[in-house]
Amino acid sequence: MSGPGAESARSLPPLAALKPGDAFPPLEAAWPADSPSPGLLAVGGALDAATLRRAYAAAIFPWFAPGEPLLWWSPQPRMALAVERFRLHRSLKQALKRFLAAPACEVRFDSAFGRVIRACAAVPRPGQSGTWITPQMVAAYEELHAQQLAHSVEVWAEGRLLAGLYLVALGRAVFGESMFTRVTDGSKIALAALVAFCRTHALPLIDCQQNTRHLASLGAAPMPRADFAAQVALLAAQPGPAWRFSPSCWSALGLNSANSGTNSGTNSGKDDGRKTPWRT
Repeated sequence: MSGPGAESARSLPPLAALKPGDAFPPLEAAWPADSPSPGLLAVGGALDAATLRRAYAAAIFPWFAPGEPLLWWSPQPRMALAVERFRLHRSLKQALKRFLAAPACEVRFDSAFGRVIRACAAVPRPGQSGTWITPQMVAAYEELHAQQLAHSVEVWAEGRLLAGLYLVALGRAVFGESMFTRVTDGSKIALAALVAFCRTHALPLIDCQQNTRHLASLGAAPMPRADFAAQVALLAAQPGPAWRFSPSCWSALGLNSANSGTNSGTNSGKDDGRKTPWRT
């Protein structure tokens, strides 16, 4: 091999090839920031609930496109949102007030996990021609959800699922995965609900995985990988809360929840694209 990229290619750490059940390599073995794939740690293994649980507990997550092998990542640094540093911008606060004042609007947890993760897979992403939330991914996270280790945060209006996100939770460690919305501010309301719940239950950190301008605008910041992994190890070993949203959680963001809906846990309507009720 010759050329300007030859030396950097030779200096890359070897990439661990995993078999199902193999232990993950140490985080320090991940490819560095100046490599073609910063944070790439290993390839192969199994994509199931048991492996996902081990991965997240070690600050590792899967991410691969259709047609690629199973890839495992642990970026340096790690993007994370300290919930006390969440930025409730004026425009979002006003949208939340309208949402809470509309009797037909509510936040639910876990009433439609399958619909949320599939909606996240289907939503178009700028700069992406496809989705990394493959059917294999969906099946694995639904298995985690059945074990009460993955949850959905859902924004409902008049029986319609308008926005949401899904996450992994190990004890008091929270790992955000993906979100979607069909209306203006919908995914931000879902994130605000998650932050309100985390503040209420003393869950200090939400993993955001990758550094994006949008997440940074809401208060997320890069965190040294070693510090993040130490926090995860500490939090995952502690008992977590019951994942059920109460309107009283909104007070953690300084909002009045008197008129907001409750988590009914049922789905009585269909998404029909009507005007967003909290904007009427």
